[in-house]
Amino acid sequence: MRFFITGTDTGCGKTAVTSALLLALRARGHKAVGMKPIAAGVGEDGRNEDVEALLAASSPGMRPSSVNPYLFSAPTAPHIAAAREGRTIAWETLDAAYRDLVALADAVLVEGVGGWQIPLSPTLELSDLPRRWNLPVLMVVGVRLGALNHALLTAESIAHSGCVMAGWFANVIDPGYIYADQTITALEQRLRSPCLARLAWQEEAAITRLAAGLTNAATALEHYPKPAA
Repeated sequence: MRFFITGTDTGCGKTAVTSALLLALRARGHKAVGMKPIAAGVGEDGRNEDVEALLAASSPGMRPSSVNPYLFSAPTAPHIAAAREGRTIAWETLDAAYRDLVALADAVLVEGVGGWQIPLSPTLELSDLPRRWNLPVLMVVGVRLGALNHALLTAESIAHSGCVMAGWFANVIDPGYIYADQTITALEQRLRSPCLARLAWQEEAAITRLAAGLTNAATALEHYPKPAA
């Protein structure tokens, strides 16, 4: 069971949804791990909060260097952050980390960085990862003003990239947006893949509480057809 998780923009809740899904899958008896191939931005302790959240939600025994093979200091697009440090993102490193996690866990959730159309290097795009690893895509929609445009364009781009979108999550991120339900309904009418969960806004989104609401989504992922090797 392997999926790639992308979002409609930075801050749409990809990591929260991925972490909650990991807990939901573990509750169903799976050995599950989240992978953040590329992360940018570190705190004073030199750590990235998204990577730490995925490690905390994953089954024990996962190698941090495989969960996150590339970590850059600057909180900006990966190709800019990598250039600042004189580093290059290479397939050899990404593939080795991914193979390691696949060998360790039966459920692997690979979380992207930013939105969908993100350059990783002069020759590498974010969408190259799920295409190379043959991963169905799960889209996290940050429900707020503008979500319709962002979600529909992202879904169109995913299809144009040759990837398959297996489903999406409606994650309300603006408590003041009073048209969230109508927006989600409009997306359900227009997107070809199913909405796996509607997640209401929470001032402090506890991952365990989110996980409890993703039981049905975890079940749906269990029954999703396995892509051809």
